[in-house]
Amino acid sequence: MARWSHLLRRGASYYARMRVPLDLVETVGKKELVKALGTKDETVAKRLLSPVVRQWEQHFDDLRSRREVTAGDKAVAVWQHYEATLQQDDQKRRAMPTPADLDAEEQRLMRRIEKGEVSSDSFAGMINAHTELELMLRARTDDANLRARRHAALKAALTAGDTRLIEPAVKDFITRHRLLVEVGSDEYRELCTLMTRAEVDGLERTLERDQGNYSGTPRDPIVKPAIGTARETAAPGQSIMELFEVYARENPKSITADTLNQARRDIGTFVDLVGSTFPVHRIDKKAVREWKALLMMYPVKAVEMRVFEGMKIAQIVKHNETIGKPVLTPRTVNRYLSSLGAFCNWLVNHGYLDQNPTDGMSLAKDKKKKVFPFTTDQMNTLFNSPLFVGCQNDEAPRFWHKPGIVKICDHRYWLPLVMLYSGARPAEIAQLAVVDVRQDHGHWIMDITETTDDDEEGAKSVKTEGSRRVVPIHKELVRLGFLDYHADMKKAGETRLFPLAERNSRGQMIADFSREFGRYLTRIGVKKGRGLSLYSFRHGAFDALRRADYLDEEFNFIFGHVSGNKVTRGYGILRQGMLEHRVELINAITYPDLKLDHLYDRHKSPKAQFSEG
Repeated sequence: MARWSHLLRRGASYYARMRVPLDLVETVGKKELVKALGTKDETVAKRLLSPVVRQWEQHFDDLRSRREVTAGDKAVAVWQHYEATLQQDDQKRRAMPTPADLDAEEQRLMRRIEKGEVSSDSFAGMINAHTELELMLRARTDDANLRARRHAALKAALTAGDTRLIEPAVKDFITRHRLLVEVGSDEYRELCTLMTRAEVDGLERTLERDQGNYSGTPRDPIVKPAIGTARETAAPGQSIMELFEVYARENPKSITADTLNQARRDIGTFVDLVGSTFPVHRIDKKAVREWKALLMMYPVKAVEMRVFEGMKIAQIVKHNETIGKPVLTPRTVNRYLSSLGAFCNWLVNHGYLDQNPTDGMSLAKDKKKKVFPFTTDQMNTLFNSPLFVGCQNDEAPRFWHKPGIVKICDHRYWLPLVMLYSGARPAEIAQLAVVDVRQDHGHWIMDITETTDDDEEGAKSVKTEGSRRVVPIHKELVRLGFLDYHADMKKAGETRLFPLAERNSRGQMIADFSREFGRYLTRIGVKKGRGLSLYSFRHGAFDALRRADYLDEEFNFIFGHVSGNKVTRGYGILRQGMLEHRVELINAITYPDLKLDHLYDRHKSPKAQFSEG
């Protein structure tokens, strides 16, 4: 859901607004939070909005991570405090002076006396000189006395119901484990009593050690190893999403910004289940298994539906049992698992996890082919339809299939044709800059590349490293007027070849047109059910080169697929396929019986009513 949905305007002033998640309404005491941003300028308001929204989200996460104390928590508190008492004793004993230390200190004192640095004439000097040795000699006795006095004081506190001695340890445990325990409450006093008994028992073991007995075991029946574990909170910088941002900055596989953003959203649903303070080292098969089970019942685009607003993933799935929205396909569930799996691989490589808990968790793949090339008859029907020869209205997709005099001449017209004769991906074509189409050694080419700044106008990205490539422009596209269109865009001062091609709210190039094109195919009778889409042109180009008697490994590179084994790919710096060979491959893409004569010179026709959107 867009961040600006949290921006509210009342009169001339702007406010931040956020609905309280349903599971926290009772705790917060209201259904909606509103805060004045103190400005009437929308640009300033948008800048001030994000920190407020993040603060609210962190507050909600903090509330969710707090919980009521359980019997398991109490058992953990007792055992941890008992062990801490013994560990503290171990540390002190290791720090005690040894006989060798005492001998050394005594020898040092004698040398000072012999040198006259310490004189019996000075009583104060004698006392100071002997102080260090005396402290070392008494260290064990003093420590034993301190422990004995604390042991007696704690036993007396138990009898009197006094919690003051143990309270620092109790408050520390409550804070570390984010427990909802009110100071002075019955739960708090019980926790104080239990931890006091644990320390008393621990101190008794230390007093036994003073007599040389290290074989003692707990005698109080409540002091025993905890079977369960208290809920653990991630250390600063160690939560799932904090480490994901480190992973995103490293980007070890050099994936695109779009793919990283998609992974961030996918993994966000896992965090929605386990909580924002969940430590990464506790991501295990059980957590992934529970998440996958919810994903298999998770509605498509649930976060964009108002009916699910304010709900966590488990609540969304439960509510959808009533309203029945379509759920994710197995393929999409696997994409979520793949996003988490790639991140977990990074966690394993960096020592946060011992093994990847997503391994073997993917759903079985549907072996049926999802996308098919167009048949010649289907393409002849398509390229004689209103989108290509004249429609009623170009502003709304619902009018594209109705015959008329409006001739569209932007990305909606050219994308299918360029894909038909290049096999390039739709987003790769839609993001082309005017300068990406140029002559190289006498041949017109498209330079499919990327930019490094995602915020700059006309930012470009490619799917993989192998997707950066030079693709010659097919001679059929030249006859169709593609270079004339390019010249017009250059003359108009445009920097992008298709300036009206847009990214959606998720940053995906022409995703909206891709969806509408599929609907258009249905409206003109070319498509029934699934199987045909914009990508059908890419599949058709593959088949065209196979018909021309080329093997896949001979032309994969022209479509942006990496060819060769990992060893050979690492040698040399030249790209596969010299330009002349690329021209030969592209011009080998032909479609017998495809009739496009009616589109020749269409772009230059003085009678045509061209539309630029």
